[in-house]
Amino acid sequence: MFAFLALLLAAVGLFSVLSYLVTQRTREIGIRLALGSPIASVRGMILGDGLKLAGAGCLLGLVLALAASQLLSRLLLNISPWDVPTLIVVTVLLLSVAFLATAIPAWRATRVNPMIALRQD
Repeated sequence: MFAFLALLLAAVGLFSVLSYLVTQRTREIGIRLALGSPIASVRGMILGDGLKLAGAGCLLGLVLALAASQLLSRLLLNISPWDVPTLIVVTVLLLSVAFLATAIPAWRATRVNPMIALRQD
């Protein structure tokens, strides 16, 4: 239950940060679309930014989890510090949630009307 709640909080946090970043870059996205940039390119740009953040977070989390598991294995009996299947499943699950949390702002970014985006400020 706590793991699901933590995953939900991480997804909401990532969604919020990426929505804010897309809002801040509305003018840039409008210019790109007005100059003829393909929608797939804009989506890829937003998805790439979000997945870079999520990938860096997962990499840092894996390193910290392995370090913490070494410390905890000394305190608890019959626990393997290298539980590779669990680490792989959790990493894939987190990256999948990050992709879904990134896809919504990316989709919204491509629906920006270039004329309205250029008139903002």
